[in-house]
Amino acid sequence: MSTETLRPTGALDGWAGRFAELPDSVALLAEPFHAMVDVRTADPAALEGLVGAPLPGPNAWTGGERVTAIRLGPDEWLLTSPFLAPPELEAAARAAGAAALPGARVAVADVSAQRTTVRLRGAHARDVLETGCAIDLHPRSFGAGSAAVTLLGQAGVVLLGLGPSDYRVLVRSSFAAYLAEWLLDAAREFR
Repeated sequence: MSTETLRPTGALDGWAGRFAELPDSVALLAEPFHAMVDVRTADPAALEGLVGAPLPGPNAWTGGERVTAIRLGPDEWLLTSPFLAPPELEAAARAAGAAALPGARVAVADVSAQRTTVRLRGAHARDVLETGCAIDLHPRSFGAGSAAVTLLGQAGVVLLGLGPSDYRVLVRSSFAAYLAEWLLDAAREFR
């Protein structure tokens, strides 16, 4: 039996070669595994210490040094971290929830295996997204700090605006290969 630490793998491990074939104007990268915890609470202030920043409002995300919070609904946040293991992030979220206002209900669920993270950037990144996404991605409407739960090429995703021509896409692991193929196909136009 090996004493080596196992690294969680993502649904797009092994795609780097295909992604490398794209031009610099459209870069795709399967990001390393991110721990993800879904938190529902009526007292979001309890999570701010864990995130290290004020929690985002509607259609937004924010992040501290180690944890990112994405607003999914009026009382729901997705916390992600590439630095913490899923049990660590879940335990930290539960501890933060325990510090909530007396009587506030808090639900925490580890959803780390549910999604894979893809980074899309480059001069034509927005153009590629716009071929299969119905939301307005113009920087005045969807800039850095923006978040949306939407469809991209018929796959349900959480889309984050990281900066000009820089996006993070969280897709269900079972749809990751489909979305990767779709993104590669959509990017062919910009070769």
